[in-house]
Amino acid sequence: MCQYFETMEKFTDKANAIFDDVIVEYHKHDDVDYTPTNPYKDGSIEFLLFAKNWIDTVQWHLEDIIRDPNIDPVEALKIKRRIDASNQDRTDMVEYIDSYLLEKYKDVKVAPDAKVNTETPAWAIDRLSILALKIYHMRQEATRPDAEQAHKEACSAKLDVLLTQRKDLSQGIEELIDDIESGRKWMKTYKQMKMYNDPALNPVLYASKK
Repeated sequence: MCQYFETMEKFTDKANAIFDDVIVEYHKHDDVDYTPTNPYKDGSIEFLLFAKNWIDTVQWHLEDIIRDPNIDPVEALKIKRRIDASNQDRTDMVEYIDSYLLEKYKDVKVAPDAKVNTETPAWAIDRLSILALKIYHMRQEATRPDAEQAHKEACSAKLDVLLTQRKDLSQGIEELIDDIESGRKWMKTYKQMKMYNDPALNPVLYASKK
């Protein structure tokens, strides 16, 4: 089983703990414009995981805000564009994490029959980050004082599923990194090449310049 680099701690144990801490820190302020202090060393994997989940957490709450049926349309458009920018930041951060891992394992001797995984470690970590948010908010709903008992019970059942999903996904990530460390699988990354934010690739954007 993959170790958290040179320590005996599992990588996903560390990642899940950082994600949970970030989400708690956000809710101390509950402000999408708040800028946190990243407590980890710049360039470390912990720094990247903290930054990744902060992006996800802010975007989660922007998605809530924009669904307010009484929101001003002008404000909604501003938030929609902010969400688009956040999606690009999220993608960039995933690629930073993959770049970190590529550098870490660049000297691993890859087995002749090594296979490529269907997704990179960082995209699996992306799903783990979102799961942390789902778990936090489902737990809030399962214990909400003003909610009906049926709502609490339904949310508790969903929470159990999410916790199982996090356990399974964490195990999958550990096994994937272990395979990469041992050369049984090799990392192959692709830039996401998002087109809608690129003025040279989005036809609406480049047509507006004519």
